[in-house]
Amino acid sequence: MELYDVYPLLPVNIVRGRGCKVWDDRGQEYLDLYGGHAVISIGHCHPHYIEALSAQMQQLGFYSNSVINRLQQQLAQRLGEACGYPDYRLFLINSGAEANENALKLASFHTGRSRILSLQKAFHGRTSLAVEATDNKKIVAPVNDCGHVTFLPLNDLEAWRTELLKGDVAACIIECIQGVGGIRLVSADFYRGLRQLCTETGTVLICDEIQCGYGRSGRFFAHQHLFAPEERADMAPDLITVAKGIANGFPMGALLVGPQFEAVYGQLGTTFGGNHMACAAALAVLDVMESEQLVENARRVGDYLMQEISRIHSPKITEVRGCGLMIGIELDEPYREIRNRLLTEQHCFTGCAGTNTLRLLPPLCLTQQEAAEFVEKLRAVL
Repeated sequence: MELYDVYPLLPVNIVRGRGCKVWDDRGQEYLDLYGGHAVISIGHCHPHYIEALSAQMQQLGFYSNSVINRLQQQLAQRLGEACGYPDYRLFLINSGAEANENALKLASFHTGRSRILSLQKAFHGRTSLAVEATDNKKIVAPVNDCGHVTFLPLNDLEAWRTELLKGDVAACIIECIQGVGGIRLVSADFYRGLRQLCTETGTVLICDEIQCGYGRSGRFFAHQHLFAPEERADMAPDLITVAKGIANGFPMGALLVGPQFEAVYGQLGTTFGGNHMACAAALAVLDVMESEQLVENARRVGDYLMQEISRIHSPKITEVRGCGLMIGIELDEPYREIRNRLLTEQHCFTGCAGTNTLRLLPPLCLTQQEAAEFVEKLRAVL
């Protein structure tokens, strides 16, 4: 049997990692500015993370959600305190797509409506409703294209107002920093206006923080850049979805549920979600994020990285945009040649978005020295 070939693979076999560095099977070292697609939050193979997972596996790897799991309760408390939403409740699943799927489902249950508004260039996952809310017809199968979703422009509040005032929208789902869409940022004015419109029309506001959340933007959640902490009661989203960095590579996703939602037995469910190993991984991530101040590091090193990239005098760079350690470098040509040269000549992993954007999603432990090293590699290629 062979693998079902769905990924265009880079010709590198990565076998080892530590911090922001990885090595292939020939011993070649690479600087990782991709983080396994924003998944590696605290760095590859952090000693505390390894210790926590090893200790948990020696006790219990899995039992179903039919019994009490104290690790889930610990995680809910710790996460609530870390992110500033202690009054929200936590539903644990396995991936970002599942988080968005359940968020959209819960919004529809709550409102009794079936329409969804999503951003143009949005990416919310590949499962049934999540992929319908993704603005990419190439990955939406006919069975998923059910007419539930309307795609609207980024930061065009009037376009969203027109649709919301029809009174039939269950949910608005937005990434406050679009990842696959090319590192494009929601403005504070748009977010605040949308939050007010959702409140007035009884529509659920969902913030997809799967890629831009968990400290990556320099705040715990990207939407927290868009209003002051004292405005949280009026400005916070109703549902928040997370995954990727939550467990540093162990498969996990989560839905943060606002206090206005009623929990109904049997309405949502999962077999593997919130299992003991996943919770141990997520708790270890929070330990390291707090002890090493990784959210603040993402802000500080991200600011430095954007500043230094902007100082590269090359006509190939047309724009640098982003927030924290989520950065897009817009090029005047397709990204493929430059990304491939960064990999093969400079031994540096980067991501991509659209046709012309290099996407940087490094571990949150990236140092200023490593950021400077990347800038020199990029300058050499350009």
